[in-house]
Amino acid sequence: MVKDIKILIIEDDIKIANFMTMALKAKDYKCIVSRNGKEGILCFCTENPDVILLDLGLPDKDGVEIIEEVRNVSEIPIIVVSAREHERDKITALDAGANDYVTKPFAMGELLARIRVMERLIERENSNIQESIYKLDYLTVDFDKHRILIDDKEIHLTPIEYKLLLLLISNRGKVVTHSQISKEVWGYGETGDSKSIRVFMASLRRKIEKDTSSPRFILTEIGVGYRFADE
Repeated sequence: MVKDIKILIIEDDIKIANFMTMALKAKDYKCIVSRNGKEGILCFCTENPDVILLDLGLPDKDGVEIIEEVRNVSEIPIIVVSAREHERDKITALDAGANDYVTKPFAMGELLARIRVMERLIERENSNIQESIYKLDYLTVDFDKHRILIDDKEIHLTPIEYKLLLLLISNRGKVVTHSQISKEVWGYGETGDSKSIRVFMASLRRKIEKDTSSPRFILTEIGVGYRFADE
């Protein structure tokens, strides 16, 4: 794991901010707390954090605005921690550039697990090594040769299925929304609607998953999108 991770908590509820700070410091994370959006942006610019934990319902500005401001200049991992539980709110935050979304009330163990996923993302970005072969469990992807193997046996994917798989792997551990998939795979075309995505994703799962009822790799975030397993 990455050492000396610094986490910026942008949260106006003092009790929640203190709870997260104590739990994170107990795991040797460094923490900075901002009580509103303006202060949060200032801390982001001056403190150089590694991960942002962001509430959406801040007193001075909506958290989605903060995501958009940060994304204009940085790809820092952002985990939304919000009481807003509607799918539309989750999709809006993720489409704006958030990496993940945790709904209040939350278990600290779950939040810590999401942070560890972000640490692995930081590790990959810091390695500066372009991987040519990706392996996870019984799946192997050879990017250079465009070969997909299940238990070392090559399988055939259609061009759309291959693009979907590469998109998910490149964002592994992160929720990828339907609209993000549509943009990257179909380019905003009508064929990239949620229904078409589900059809192609089901076909891809049948080819790479040993048990489609309990998928190992492609996990569904109901009503939002998909997440590729990170370990």
